[in-house]
Amino acid sequence: MRILLAGATGAIGTPLTRVLTDAGHQVLALARTESSARAVLAAGCTPVRADALDREGLLRAVDGLAADAVVHQLTALRAPSRRVAADNPTNVLRVRGSANLLAAARVMGAERFLTQSLVLGYGYRDHGSRFLTEEDPFGVYGEGPRPTASDHVVTGLIEAEQRAFDAPHVAGIALRYGLFFGPGTWFDPTPGSRPMPVPLGGGGVMSWIHVEDAATGTLAALEHGRGGEAYNLVADAPATFGDLATYARRGRPALRLPAWALRTAVPYLGELMLDTTLRVSNAKATRALRWTPRHPPR
Repeated sequence: MRILLAGATGAIGTPLTRVLTDAGHQVLALARTESSARAVLAAGCTPVRADALDREGLLRAVDGLAADAVVHQLTALRAPSRRVAADNPTNVLRVRGSANLLAAARVMGAERFLTQSLVLGYGYRDHGSRFLTEEDPFGVYGEGPRPTASDHVVTGLIEAEQRAFDAPHVAGIALRYGLFFGPGTWFDPTPGSRPMPVPLGGGGVMSWIHVEDAATGTLAALEHGRGGEAYNLVADAPATFGDLATYARRGRPALRLPAWALRTAVPYLGELMLDTTLRVSNAKATRALRWTPRHPPR
């Protein structure tokens, strides 16, 4: 296939470009800067110089180009924000970026559109010991009378998925990834990387996905996924934030904070790491996509 990939130099995009090209696909990689263009060219992709948030510029850049599929992997998750607002950069990419990339898919004649989503759309709360599936409600907001820091994240995920599913000119597929770990993520094992703070007691249980498994799962969805479907791409075994930090740091000290300090420093991380227990099943993806995760988070 000929694929337009947005987010080719990100934590998932970097291994994904390699996985796609190794599988024989041709990758047109969106590149906003000259340095990004050089990076994707070195990775064996054809750079397309455009900004996904500049609709007119993007459509000019893809005019005359053809693609079979568009893959949206754009985020701005370099570091956690103390407050999450409706206009936070990742939300803008999920909402306005999705709309612009769907317009580009129409111009290029693409018939498939894959968008990045997250299992966090099932809700920032304690879900107990049950494993959630794609049949469970998605787009669940925080409990209580006031909006929570996580509500804007959930809104962005709903928008990204719904735009992909509703577009009449493509078969839209949502990839509900677990929380990412591996190179380029908040939980980066690379020596010298900045440690991510985690709760002193380990925090809640979460479903995770290594960026290499996220890349192979994306390839599987591209080749075998059905339009209008969502797939949970998670590792087999959930783990606490503390366990994951220990694994990712490979014995180096993790930054552990008491619950009150974590909530004060970054309220969003309090909701994510302290209030949320989220075990998610990958059974549908392993069955329908013929995909197997290879990197357990322990």
